[in-house]
Amino acid sequence: MNAPTVPRRRHILALDDWSAAELRGVLATAAQMKDVLARPIKQVPTLRGKIVVNMFWEESTRTRVSFELAAKALSANVLSVGSKDTSVKKGESLVDTVRTVQALGADYIVLRHTSSGAPYLVAEHFRGSVINAGDGRHAHPSQALLDLFTMTEQLGDVHGKKIVIVGDILHSRVARSNLWALTTLGAHVTLCAPPTLIGPASEWQRTWPNVTISHDLDASCEGADVLMALRLQRERMEGGLLPSLREYTRRFGLTADRVSRAQPKVLVMHPGPMNEGIEIMPDVATGPHSMVEQQVTNGVAVRMALLYLVAESRDQAPSA
Repeated sequence: MNAPTVPRRRHILALDDWSAAELRGVLATAAQMKDVLARPIKQVPTLRGKIVVNMFWEESTRTRVSFELAAKALSANVLSVGSKDTSVKKGESLVDTVRTVQALGADYIVLRHTSSGAPYLVAEHFRGSVINAGDGRHAHPSQALLDLFTMTEQLGDVHGKKIVIVGDILHSRVARSNLWALTTLGAHVTLCAPPTLIGPASEWQRTWPNVTISHDLDASCEGADVLMALRLQRERMEGGLLPSLREYTRRFGLTADRVSRAQPKVLVMHPGPMNEGIEIMPDVATGPHSMVEQQVTNGVAVRMALLYLVAESRDQAPSA
């Protein structure tokens, strides 16, 4: 299999320094991987004999399982561990755990952690490659790439398209990674949320000057090509950031009426897990515009592409 030529990366930690060409290269590689998954035998030998360790220090279903399936489809040996499976409870540090995993022969670490920046720390102490599977509020690059892949499959290109992201923007690593990917490829992004869940517009526009900040979902939905709802964590209400879940749903829930304001072929997306009836209505989550299942399916192909590309980088270039 010949992947498109893209800049070599030993680690995949965030998308803030990715070029448009690099993003498109990953999308093209993911399309090849999706073809592999459509075969009767859904496997290629790229990582045969290699060890991929999924280190998930935070609960996950979709990301953890899809990375595991992706690694196995590339013929890797896969081990999945959580903090409760290690000596963390005995006082072992993250770096100590990484050194142990390295001594046991790991070639790749897929890390999810509650602390922003944790994958960067691991990358400093690990001789192999690290892929960030979500760190604190900071980044979730593979989720943004599978979202982008899903959009481009349906729309052809996101350049000039109106993408609305609604929900708890302030605390969302998914929103941040999507912003980097989408704006790099020329999409027009609107962030919509209550003021308490988005913060000052200037804070976002300092980094992404062309991003629109809105507190009116009805207006934001007008003419949208993509509507992406983010999961609302109940602790936001308990922390005094919302008056009530009912009020949030009334003003910012993704309803069929709001979807009807968008483009006729609008894509409805959600990174999961969903709170149906709160940030997205059940009939919208499973309706004709919903791409939620496609996102999950595409997650395996995109994560295969990322593992493939870091493997190519390690095979063809000295460590950096």
